[in-house]
Amino acid sequence: MVARTKVLFLCIGNACRSQMAEAIARHSASDIMEPSSAGLLPFGEIPSTTVIVLRERGISAAGQRSKPLRSEDMSAADIVINMTGRSGAEIFKGPATPIEDWDVGDPYGSNLAVYREIRDLIEKRVEDLARRLREKVDSPGTK
Repeated sequence: MVARTKVLFLCIGNACRSQMAEAIARHSASDIMEPSSAGLLPFGEIPSTTVIVLRERGISAAGQRSKPLRSEDMSAADIVINMTGRSGAEIFKGPATPIEDWDVGDPYGSNLAVYREIRDLIEKRVEDLARRLREKVDSPGTK
C-alpha cells in the first residue's frame, strides 16, 4: 500500500474553498491523499451552499467542520494548499512544510452559480494535484 500524502487545504474561513477541496480530495483522491482543512479565521460553520454544490457532484462533506489552523496541523502536513488569496510566503515565515498557492476566489455570500464555478476550479486543481502525487509514486527517483 502506498503512503498517502497529508494535504492541508487552507483558506480564510474554512467554510467554502478549503471545505470543498477537502471533500473533493476525500471523494476522488483518497488513494493518494489524506486531506484535511483549516481556516485562518474560521467561520464556525459550513454554509449550505457549499454542501449543495458538493452534493450536486455526489460528494459528501459529512464529518467536516469549520476549524482554526493550529501549529500541529502545519507540522503534520506534507503539503499545504493555500487558498487564502495571500502568498503563503507572506503568511508563513519559513515553514518546513511545502506550500502551494492556489488562486481561487472566495464564493462566500455569492449565489450558487459562483459556488459552482469555484467548485469546478477546485475540482480541477485537486485532480491535478492527485495526478502529480500519483506520478511521484510511479516514478520515485524523479522530481
